[in-house]
Amino acid sequence: MIIDRVLNNNVVIIKDENGIEQVVCGKGIAFKKKSGDFVDEKEVNKVFILKDKVKNKRFQEIVSDIPLPYLEVADEIIDMIKLESGKKISDTIYISLSDHIHMAVNRFLDGITIKNYMIWDIKRFYPEEFQLALKALNIINEKLHVSLPEDEAGFITLHIVNACMENDDMHQTIEITKIMQEISNIVKYHFSVEFDTDSVYYYRFITHLKFFAQRLLSDKIIKDTDEDDLLDIVKVKYASSYACVERITEFISRKYKYELSKEEQLYLTIHIERVIYKSQNEE
Repeated sequence: MIIDRVLNNNVVIIKDENGIEQVVCGKGIAFKKKSGDFVDEKEVNKVFILKDKVKNKRFQEIVSDIPLPYLEVADEIIDMIKLESGKKISDTIYISLSDHIHMAVNRFLDGITIKNYMIWDIKRFYPEEFQLALKALNIINEKLHVSLPEDEAGFITLHIVNACMENDDMHQTIEITKIMQEISNIVKYHFSVEFDTDSVYYYRFITHLKFFAQRLLSDKIIKDTDEDDLLDIVKVKYASSYACVERITEFISRKYKYELSKEEQLYLTIHIERVIYKSQNEE
């Protein structure tokens, strides 16, 4: 391997035969070396290839400032997530997770802890991702000799969700979660109930909220089809659930300036009816 650029003592950039940049990591591989020098492949621990030029540039900027152990821990966690979830995840997680781990550990060592006020809802909305995040937290604490609190697992969960959605905007992922939180709270207080989070109807309800929130934030309005007659029937048959949807419709309109279509009201009514009454019947 011939060095194209040196980022720090542990990270260099090389180019393959097609001119594609690769980020090459290894302890001390660039010590006293410069562009044009050789790197022994036996000393290389990891090679990162991000074909997207913008993502590649951002990753290089981050790894140049992050010590190698943090990159190694992030890589181990990402391998674990890919293996256990079986999902295709975006390469952006190499950027976001490496940076997050570095900042979280530094905060902890400085005696600063950040409370995750959304952690309860994160656990409910993303149970599988949260379990992966708990395993990630164990890896971080063990390998970097710290004791980060469970709140950090909530933040890591959002990074996993973000990567699984192939979404480069963490802010949007947080906003999606907040909208899901707001709507589920309206339903919960309208009926004065606690959700059965193990119910298949709850899973379907939360999945519906996730896609609804994505549409809201991307301003993709579902156009009404020929569902008017069906909605009229549902209004009568599921009167309490539709009354809840009316509250949600008013809230979304007031806060987000987004008008729920009749089709959205229809399917949201059906999901609420099922999550409230079907789950209770199962119990």
